[in-house]
Amino acid sequence: MSDPGAKGGGGTGTITVGEQRIGPDSDIFFIGEIGINHNGSLELARQIIDMALFCGVDAVKFQKRTPELSVPERVKDRIRETPWGEMTYLEYKRRIEFGAKEYDEIDRYCKEKDILWTASPWDLESLEFIEGYDVPFHKVPSALLTHREMLERLAILGKPVLLSTGMSTQEEVDRAMEIMGDCPVALLHCNSSYPALDGELNLDYIPRLQERYPDTIIGYSGHEQGISPSLVAATLGARVIERHITTDRALWGTDQGASIDFSGLRRLVRDLKKLPHWRGDGVKRVFDSEALVKEKLRNTDTL
Repeated sequence: MSDPGAKGGGGTGTITVGEQRIGPDSDIFFIGEIGINHNGSLELARQIIDMALFCGVDAVKFQKRTPELSVPERVKDRIRETPWGEMTYLEYKRRIEFGAKEYDEIDRYCKEKDILWTASPWDLESLEFIEGYDVPFHKVPSALLTHREMLERLAILGKPVLLSTGMSTQEEVDRAMEIMGDCPVALLHCNSSYPALDGELNLDYIPRLQERYPDTIIGYSGHEQGISPSLVAATLGARVIERHITTDRALWGTDQGASIDFSGLRRLVRDLKKLPHWRGDGVKRVFDSEALVKEKLRNTDTL
C-alpha cells in the first residue's frame, strides 16, 4: 500500500474538542478513561469524575455497549465469578452496563462540574445512544478499528474522532484512516494488553506514526502500570494522552490493574503540564539563575 500521507485529521494538523484546540503546539489533552471501572455504580462513577476534575483532566470517558450485540457469541455463555455471584459473561456485561437513567445523570453532573465527557460506543446502537447526548467527540476502541460500518458512520457525523490502534497492523490502521477521509481524527498509539508489558509498549512508533500522517494529531492510550511511559509518549510527540483511572486499583474488574489512582493521576497530569517548561526551546544560553553560580564558581576563562 502506498503511504497515505496526510489523510485523516482534516489535513489541518489540529482538531477542536469542545472549546479546546489540540495541535502540535497546544497543551496535552488528557482523557481520564473511567470505562467500566464504575462496576455499575453511579455513585462510584461520580467519585471518579470528582477525582478526575480535582486532578485537572480535560475529559472523562466511559464505555457504552449493547451486550447482545457487542459481546462475541463465543464468550457469551462462559461462566464468570463476580462480586454478585457466578453468572455468564453476557449476564455480567448486562449487570454493569449503564442505561439512559445513568447517562442522564452523568451528562447533568459533568455539565454542572464543567468537564467534558463521552463514551466509546462498542456497537452501532450504542453510537446512536451516545449521539443523543451531543458529546463533543467520539472515541473508537482498538477492538473496533476494523469495524467498517462504525467508521463510516462516524465519518458521516463529522465530529472529532480519537482512534486507538492497539492489536492492529499498519495496513489496518491505513485502511481505517482512508475510511475516515476528511473527518478530524487523532490517532492514538496503544498496546491493548491489560496491563501492557514494558517490553511491548513500543513508544518509538509514535514518531513513526507522525511521519506517516504528518497532518494528523498523534496520541497515546496507555494501559501500562505507572506513569513514566505516558510522559515519554508526550515527549515523543503525543498530544493526546488517555489513561484508565480509578479510585482504588484493588477494586474488582479486569481494567483496574491497568488504571492509575488519585496519586498517580495527580502526578501525571501535573508533570504533563510541566513538560513544555522542562523541554524549553533547545537554544543554549546562560540563564539568569546560573549567573550567580558562574560568578561564584568559575575563576578561569581561558577559551
